Parts: sequence; structure tokens; C-alpha cells
Amino acid sequence: MSLDVYLEEIVEGREVYSANITHNLNRMADEAGVYACCWRPEENGIKTASQMIEPLESGIALMKADPSRFEKFNPNNGWGSYENFLPWLENYLAACRSNPNARVRASR
Repeated sequence: MSLDVYLEEIVEGREVYSANITHNLNRMADEAGVYACCWRPEENGIKTASQMIEPLESGIALMKADPSRFEKFNPNNGWGSYENFLPWLENYLAACRSNPNARVRASR
């Protein structure tokens, strides 16, 4: 199972960004404070990419400040890791900064 995230232009509905990551990283995401915004944006009042910027920045900063805190959440089955989740979050943040008015959508 995986998480698919999308940023879409509000007017035209054109997809401007999409990414996929394994659900195995949900505990790491929760520890970093980004689970709610990444996995369940619609349940947390997040509609546009601009609303994702602060939580993503905070989560990324936490993860960079203490990698070992988050590496302990690396799944035993090898599907997903700190080493691939952090760049995934950084790419998502960059897309949100580039498209702040885009609609956020997640598919679980």
C-alpha cells in the first residue's frame, strides 16, 4: 500500500505535482508531525499547498536535527526508510512553494 499526493491547479484542475511513498513510513511521519498533513490533508483543513509549507518545514527540520530519532522507524521489511522519506518531503515542500495556490489531494 502507498500514499499518493497531488497538487492540482484550482482553475484548470491540471496536475502540477504528484509523488508516491509507502505507507510503511506513516509512523515516522507521525513522529515528525507530518502525518496529518501528508496522509489526511482533507481531514485537517488543508486545501492548498501554501497550508502545507509550515508543517513540512517543521517536520523536515526535526528529521534533520535528529536522524537517529527517525531512523528507528525504518520498516523492518526494507520498504521505505529515513534516507528516502526525507528527500520525498523536501521535494513535496519545493513543489508546494512553487505552487502555493494548488489544491492538495491525497490518495491512500
